[in-house]
Formats: sequence, C-alpha cells, structure tokens
Amino acid sequence: MKILTFAATAAAASLLASAAPAAATKTAVFAGGCFWTVEKFFEETPGVKAAVSGYSGGTSSSPTYENHSGHLEAVKVTYDPAKVSYSQLVDVFYHHIDPTDPTGQVCDKGPSYRTAIFAGNAQEKAVADAAKAKYEKQLGARITVTTRNAAPFYNAEGYHQDFYKKNPAHYERYREGCGRDRVLKVIWGGR
Repeated sequence: MKILTFAATAAAASLLASAAPAAATKTAVFAGGCFWTVEKFFEETPGVKAAVSGYSGGTSSSPTYENHSGHLEAVKVTYDPAKVSYSQLVDVFYHHIDPTDPTGQVCDKGPSYRTAIFAGNAQEKAVADAAKAKYEKQLGARITVTTRNAAPFYNAEGYHQDFYKKNPAHYERYREGCGRDRVLKVIWGGR
C-alpha cells in the first residue's frame, strides 16, 4: 500500500510540475562588433539562457554573412530576469566593448561592426541612455554606442552559431590576433 501511495504521489507531483508555467524569459539585442565575441561573453553571463548571432538594424529581410549591408552584426540574448536584469546585461555589454570607437570594434572595422543597443521599449531605452551617460562621465570620453529601437533580428548562418565552441583554436587565434583583450584592459582596467 505504501508503494502505491508513493507512486500516486510521485505521479501527481510530476503532472503538476509539467503543468507549471516555464520560467519567464526575456530577450535583448546588442551589437558589439564581431558577433562571435559578443555571443561568447553573453553566454558566459549567469542568468543568460542563450545568445544567438545574427543581423539587425537593416532593411533587407534576408541578410546573409556575404550580404548584410545596412545591418549590424548583433546578438539576441535570452535571459532570466529573476537572475540577471536588463541593466546588468547593458553593463556586461559595455565592459566587453570599446564604447568610444565609432568605426567598429578593435580590428573589425566598418558599418556592420558598429555598436548599438536595440531597446525593446521605453524602459530599456532609458536604461541604455543612462548607461551611456554614466560611462561617458566615467571614461571622460565620447561614447559612440547608439540606442536604437528594436528591429527585426535575423539569425546568422549555422556555422556562426557558437563559433567559439565549435572552433576554439580558430576563435582564440582571432581573439588574440585582434587584440581585443588588450584594448579592453586599457579602457576598463583589470575588470
């Protein structure tokens, strides 16, 4: 009888657990130069569920790596707001880019490598604008990160997704050769 009671209790608990709503997640989109690097630092951020490389901000509805003119290389971040706030994600973003470079990021130069935060609503825009003002004052330099309205996001090709995991040696050669870590240390110190 105890076994049947335990089995019934376990089955009921299992049904209740599967009926419970999944934890709510939110998304945010950031453009910070090469999406390989942006994807990596967001995926390593506690509370982030996923980071996907892609394109945003342009007019084409079918951008590709070979033809994404007008779009920025961007990353869509899915996160648990109970574990990490939008404001914290904006701070993570800033501390992993050179926010003073108007032409791209470190060795990646050109229109598609410029920095931006794609705000999904007025509250996100206010957070992004406040961060820009804070870092402009802190660094004593003009911040070139733009705050844009959210725009359609298009996933990059599969070979770009999780590039740092699939091709770690290539990624590390790129990162070291580009000198991003050295530049960030000069801007942000030992953080």
